[in-house]
Amino acid sequence: MAGKKHTSLDRVLGRLDTLDSVNLANLVQRLARERGLFEEIFNALQEGVLVIDTDGTIEYANPAAHRLIGLGDDELAGQTLWRLVPGLRPSLDEDAAAVSPVMAREFELTYPEPRTVRLYLVPFRSEVRGEPKRFAVILTDITRDKLTTEKRIEDERTSSVLLLAAGVAHELGNPLNSLTIHLQLLDRKLKKMKASKDADSIAESVRVCRDEVTRLDGIVRNFLEAIRPQPPDLAETNLADVLAEVLRFQQREFADRGITVEAETPATLPPVMADRNQLKQVFFNVTKNALEAMQPGGKLKVKSRADDDSVFLLFGDSGVGIKQEDLLRLFQPYHTTKPGGHGLGLMIVQRIMREHGGQIGLESKEGIGTVVTLQFPRKDRRVRMLR
Repeated sequence: MAGKKHTSLDRVLGRLDTLDSVNLANLVQRLARERGLFEEIFNALQEGVLVIDTDGTIEYANPAAHRLIGLGDDELAGQTLWRLVPGLRPSLDEDAAAVSPVMAREFELTYPEPRTVRLYLVPFRSEVRGEPKRFAVILTDITRDKLTTEKRIEDERTSSVLLLAAGVAHELGNPLNSLTIHLQLLDRKLKKMKASKDADSIAESVRVCRDEVTRLDGIVRNFLEAIRPQPPDLAETNLADVLAEVLRFQQREFADRGITVEAETPATLPPVMADRNQLKQVFFNVTKNALEAMQPGGKLKVKSRADDDSVFLLFGDSGVGIKQEDLLRLFQPYHTTKPGGHGLGLMIVQRIMREHGGQIGLESKEGIGTVVTLQFPRKDRRVRMLR
């Protein structure tokens, strides 16, 4: 029907000179109705639609295009598309259009908010000789799809790294067990030897070795517990209580380094659903990073707040801060700015926060300090993030 209607309309348009005033008025009304119908269709589309000429001048833009590009109704018409997508212009060359009539590009917009847009450009098939060539441009906001894809890739990479790290840590347990057994045998033989200065010295060395092996075994055990991908055992939890317990455990270490800790976390904070042991790991990693970033005399401030949906804990330190180029890679596996660091601490924190339906944010400025924000969903408003 649509094809017949347009064919009939073309025949009528070809006989404009022969139409009387009544038929001409009917034709104008019909054209107006069809134009209104198409405008309603284009106005309802979620995708942005532009019509441009070969110079890139925008002749038409629907409301969705205005929203995506961030310009008002009277600001987009007459603008040049090359200002938004400079690399698109070569695609409009006659030779390029003949080889690939449909062009696809992805680009990022920063105004009115950061987003990724996919652009399709299709030339009009004009049958009128000499008519200027035009192109339809379709804009689709793919920010959410792209973020979902990137998160899935990141999660897969993180899982692979954690499994590899877990395997390495597990293998370390075998030689540690062997060392423990042999040190025990040495200790028994030393006890059977006659007391002497050399025997006492060797016994002391064996004791030191045993203590170090025990310490390494504890590190490996805690590391495995931290990175092993286990679902959280959720229960109603008061964040202030868990944080206070972690800070008490670290009190001596902060005091030895001359670091002051100020925590403003009232017991009246709304409860959250969380795994208490995993939360301890999160708080320990965050405060440990802050401790290692500060010199004696530094200060760590912990504040809290809540809104209708979330509970927030903010950890602000007066440390050296983080370079902007490092800030973007802090959650990548094995990326670290600390000598001797393994680069897995923040990645583990991020994984645990995601498993709890929460988020971690990080702001830093060199020479000023760093603020880490942990966001937890309230128990009564908890929505689990999709993976």
